[in-house]
Amino acid sequence: MKPMLVPNGGSITHLGATLTEAGVNFAVYSESATNIWVSIYDEQDQETDRFELDVHQEHIRAGLIAGLGAGTRYGLRADGPYEPDQGYFFDPMKLLVDPYAKRLDRVFVRSPRLRLDRAEAVDTAPLIPKAIVGDMGNENIMPRKKAPGLFYEMNVRGYTMRHPSVQGPLRGTIAGLTTQRVIDHLKYIGVDTLQLMPTAAWIDEGHLPVLGLTNAWGYNPVVYSAIDPRLAPRGPQELRNMTDLYRKNGISVILDVVYNHTGESDANGPLLSLMGLDARTYYRFVEADGKQHLVNDTGTGNTLRCDHPAVQRLVIDSLRYWVEEMGVSGFRFDLATVLGRDPGFNPNAEMLRKIKADPVLSKCILVAEPWDPGPGGYALGQFGKEFKEHNDTFRDEIREFWRGENGKIGALAGKVAGSAEIFDFAGRKPSHGVNMLAVHDGFTLRDLVSYQDKHNEANGEDNRDGHNHNASWNCGAEGETDDPAINAARKRDVRALLATLLLSRGVPLLQQGDEMFRTQRGNNNAYAQDNEITWLDWENGDGELVDFVASVHKFRKAHVALTHDHFLTGQDKNGVRDVVWLHPDGREMNEGDWDYSGASVLGMHLTHKDDEVLVWFNRRTEPVVARLPEGEWQVGILSDNSASVVLSEGTATLTSRSVVALVRGAKAAEQ
Repeated sequence: MKPMLVPNGGSITHLGATLTEAGVNFAVYSESATNIWVSIYDEQDQETDRFELDVHQEHIRAGLIAGLGAGTRYGLRADGPYEPDQGYFFDPMKLLVDPYAKRLDRVFVRSPRLRLDRAEAVDTAPLIPKAIVGDMGNENIMPRKKAPGLFYEMNVRGYTMRHPSVQGPLRGTIAGLTTQRVIDHLKYIGVDTLQLMPTAAWIDEGHLPVLGLTNAWGYNPVVYSAIDPRLAPRGPQELRNMTDLYRKNGISVILDVVYNHTGESDANGPLLSLMGLDARTYYRFVEADGKQHLVNDTGTGNTLRCDHPAVQRLVIDSLRYWVEEMGVSGFRFDLATVLGRDPGFNPNAEMLRKIKADPVLSKCILVAEPWDPGPGGYALGQFGKEFKEHNDTFRDEIREFWRGENGKIGALAGKVAGSAEIFDFAGRKPSHGVNMLAVHDGFTLRDLVSYQDKHNEANGEDNRDGHNHNASWNCGAEGETDDPAINAARKRDVRALLATLLLSRGVPLLQQGDEMFRTQRGNNNAYAQDNEITWLDWENGDGELVDFVASVHKFRKAHVALTHDHFLTGQDKNGVRDVVWLHPDGREMNEGDWDYSGASVLGMHLTHKDDEVLVWFNRRTEPVVARLPEGEWQVGILSDNSASVVLSEGTATLTSRSVVALVRGAKAAEQ
């Protein structure tokens, strides 16, 4: 049957392309367009038909096209005013991707033709991915209901490209994650919540092609509900198969999502989707000198207008698609304060309220990156009890303590105790804080202790990009070295850092590869390195460190004194104090001890019912004899694998630059 528009048959109920028994219904939101067309393409990428959407209601253009079915390739065209200085970029020569697309036939590739002025424009259809109409979809599923115990941040391509068990075309793909040895590794170290870095289809930043580089991270999306074809070349079902398998293995899968900007960049960027459909609706603008300028609270050239109902609908519909049809269990929101901007950050903003109240999304794992680069964009602790939040203060204070900065003993205590000064209000608990020492944007843990300064020369920006304040140290030499003493010191420090992370209150997050001593050669902003800089070197991974991480996490899970989800008070309860902070001479820390700038050793004596754990942190470069509370103690964890803890006459000899966990009571017999 030849495709034909059913006069006035379009429905505005569902946006995007919806397969029906009568054909495919297309619906697009635009407040400023005068005309919107659907262009249909064949397998040879030739336009075969073009239909103008003939239903116009509530700013939605819709049309029902009979004779089309699943697998149809299509794009959108829009006409209206072309006044870039006023935020209008309409040009029917620009083929646009449906913002509700669920599958694309190819990746986005930059070209100067994508941003030509309307007067000079050529048809961009050959350059633009075509959306593919899907079938009726999967059986809807609810998110996996389990509180996270250990987050693991993963870049699909970086994780699988060199994995020895991921072969041929599976490398670099979501399907590669279904290899049993990949799953076994995650289960071995105790991961129960896998956080995939962005999977939505993205485009390279404008300056990368000339440098011969490509975006490796995905934080530059164009459409929010279509998986990038590099990650799922056989379609979105690859993600659903993966989430189903991980669910069976006890692992929740959450997605890192970027509902704060798109890869269309600034007013000189490519017209790919939202910018050409209705920039004034979908992006924030500010007026100055009689002109409309895109707001750049994200540092990427544009900012999503999350206080607009159409944008809110787009985001909510996208989130629900990932959960109900793709089987994910939650989300980590990149630059999450943008979700609450109106224009300043409002923790009760409508977008955030809708996410929290949604019957599906409210059951998900919700994690906020609680900041953005815009004015007033730092909002750690303000997202409410429905959200967990990345806690950058944990990262900074723990790094600075182990680096040796003065006056950090109190900060160490506050962070390992759960950051109560941030989260202890309005019914929140330590588990609302996500503790991390390293994530994708920054040094790996190995590089943290191997480089005093960043080394981003491979990015082609003369080492100007990336963070300058890393609280890093190099243990005596900058970068890779053959010195065995320096290499031993680096591994010792990484083990102490990992032990600190895993023995702290709050939910720990591991960056991929940190458990195997991964390096990025000092690059702390490797977003453009889709190569061996970001691909995990499985062959040369440190297996002993992997075993250590697994053992510390197992120890953590075995001791409720470490993980009981309440803030420590130090007050008596039934004759028992939940925490006592100890000086190495065995007495309780006093005000003078806390104020002493050179303090470098701290004991944390935790008690919950019949479980007692005493954790010692010693950053000195020499052993320290610490007096213990009365009773029989046993060593549960020692971060330094080159030495041992000597227990004698009520004391423990703490090895240099190490973390030691001792146990007594009923739990000690189980060690």
